[in-house]
Amino acid sequence: MVVNLFSLISVDRAEAQCTAQDGLRRQLAVKVDPPARRSEIPISSAADVLAWKTIRIGTFTETFALRSAMSAMGCGVGNAADEILARPAFTLSRKKAEVELVAVSVAELGLQGEASLREIYARAQQLGLALAPAEIAPQLRLQYLDQPIGEFLTIGMEPIGTWAGEAVVLTVANGGAGLILIGQDGREDAQISAISRFVFVRPGSSMAPETAAMAR
Repeated sequence: MVVNLFSLISVDRAEAQCTAQDGLRRQLAVKVDPPARRSEIPISSAADVLAWKTIRIGTFTETFALRSAMSAMGCGVGNAADEILARPAFTLSRKKAEVELVAVSVAELGLQGEASLREIYARAQQLGLALAPAEIAPQLRLQYLDQPIGEFLTIGMEPIGTWAGEAVVLTVANGGAGLILIGQDGREDAQISAISRFVFVRPGSSMAPETAAMAR
């Protein structure tokens, strides 16, 4: 069964989430302007899309420090996401850099109804958007503390396999119980609703070529 967001994987630990009270406290402390609603008119090229958010990467030298920072900020990590952060395939940039991100719906990519993850990625790259390094997911979680309740942003990234071999992509979410990083079905044929939103890297981003060289 297809829903707006493809099935969550093992996100069941209460301690992995910020509390609703903490989320509300952030909402009250900071004036939150949710992302402007788009017309859902398909874009013709990446040049049509303005940068949605600029974040920094390469600010951590090890995943333990990154994970600790999220914990210190009161942001949760679901079971599947926690496992992905511990996998050898999850790497961190050696160089500090700023990366411009765009957030687009599947419909804005020109895909109607349901589309597979393979089709979504192919269309995004055809338009000139780039897949994000996996580090973008936890860094965005840390740098997007005013995320509106009810927003789920799936990172357009190469899936990473769990120890059991399940392909997972990461999602930055605020489902109402607080800010959290979760894992979702990353199979190529996973069917996704047209209203689901993805984060990609904007062309012309200041991300240095050196960031392709990664380190644990």
